[in-house]
Amino acid sequence: MAVSAALRAAITRAQNADQHSEPVFSPLRGLGRGRLTPIDLLGQSLSTIAPATGMVFIALWMITYSPGYVGLAAIAATTSAVFLVAFCITQFTRRLAAAGSLYSFVFQGSGIRATLTAGAALVLGYLGISVSVFSQAVPSLLDTIAIVGPDVRGTAATVITTVAIAVAVAWIAVRGVRFATRAILVVEACSLILIVVVMLATHSDTTTAVALPNPSLSAVPFLAMLTVLSMAGFESSAFFGPEAKRPLISVTRTVLISPIICGVLFVFAAWAAMTGHGATIVGAYFEGTASGASAEVVLAVKIGMTCSWFASTLGCAQAGSRLLYSMGIERVLPAPLARVHRRFRTPYVAVLAFVAVSAAGVFIYSDTVRDDSGSFDGVVETALVCAYTLVAFASWKFLRRIGEHTSLTRICTVSVSVAGAGLLVYIVLDGAVHGMWALPIAALAVAVSGTVWSALLRRARPESLLMVGAFDSVETADLLPGAGTLLIDGDGRRRLVPDRGTAEGDSPEHGR
Repeated sequence: MAVSAALRAAITRAQNADQHSEPVFSPLRGLGRGRLTPIDLLGQSLSTIAPATGMVFIALWMITYSPGYVGLAAIAATTSAVFLVAFCITQFTRRLAAAGSLYSFVFQGSGIRATLTAGAALVLGYLGISVSVFSQAVPSLLDTIAIVGPDVRGTAATVITTVAIAVAVAWIAVRGVRFATRAILVVEACSLILIVVVMLATHSDTTTAVALPNPSLSAVPFLAMLTVLSMAGFESSAFFGPEAKRPLISVTRTVLISPIICGVLFVFAAWAAMTGHGATIVGAYFEGTASGASAEVVLAVKIGMTCSWFASTLGCAQAGSRLLYSMGIERVLPAPLARVHRRFRTPYVAVLAFVAVSAAGVFIYSDTVRDDSGSFDGVVETALVCAYTLVAFASWKFLRRIGEHTSLTRICTVSVSVAGAGLLVYIVLDGAVHGMWALPIAALAVAVSGTVWSALLRRARPESLLMVGAFDSVETADLLPGAGTLLIDGDGRRRLVPDRGTAEGDSPEHGR
């Protein structure tokens, strides 16, 4: 009888529901909701990280500086630390989906200035990664062409190739995430299989003849920082929460799985380098046939690495464009960045802006920065560590605010926050001691960015400060008939109020 009465009451509410009220939409509804599968999300994360390239560079540094098992332990320990960062991030991905990823998450636990600081760090970090991998993709592609055809390397060829890659990346990114991620996942998997097979099948005690600059850090801290940089973007699937199916589950799993997969591959690459199985593939990529590797092996390695560099460039463009899109929605950056392609439902203006800046950065990098790549990488690492530290601290404050802390979350969030702050201090001091002034300058710039940015917005567009932290929220269409009417109150909060005819004793639900 109670069930029948409840059904009759629900039918009555549905019949009496106000069908003429103004519908409420999610602020991120422009992006196609519920389109991406867990495979798509994993493809996005792995494309941004490009573990194939990270394996080769880790093997190179292990062979060059011979840190031995201490270096291997440093890589494993760094992987564990990145996993703890992922655990802090998942405290947000379990509860909300946001196209701004870490930028939007920080708002849930910290203030607007901290949020804008995280946003500035992420923009700098993702643009830096994009410029770095983009600048590697260009010569790698030209080297591959030189192996199978005419040697067209030169200034004109570099410019043409850079523009061609930028156009290809922009076209694919605008075309849609699903169009790109699955193909990229297959290509990256093939590259990884190739590298693993070559490492297992070859053995050489010959050290590489590649001329490398001495890092400012000692070998072990440098390997740890290289591992962090190689894993940068492991959380990029979080940018696609509003576009994912069951985002609170699928994004969370991807964020946790990605650093584990890459950590295993990086530890394997370090072991291969220690035991003589990494020299062949390192030599084939950096020295070609002069290393003693066959032309077939060199060509295969070049193709695999070129595809991996391209995939990483594309992954950065897709993630970075979502960050710019979210900031455009909130009006903390120009509103045109929030424009979405009518057919593909992608933020095409943000994509074009991100790719254009990255391409311009490649030319600047090639002309002025390449000889001091250590400082450039250090600036990118500083920005990323700042963002990860801010999101860890925000997760501690967020869980405390909603009363859902456990002993495990307290230990993890506090540990990552303290470790991140300590690492930032170490980077700044080490940069100052070794004359790498770009590092302390970058740290200072990121630290004050939130304060300066919020002050400018308060003067120019004060209403934008009320929109920071946008995430995918319930829409009128998501409600069952008769469940109530979704309204937005004067504070901008979403409120579910009962329809006329609601049974006595029913109470409205509230949500943001």
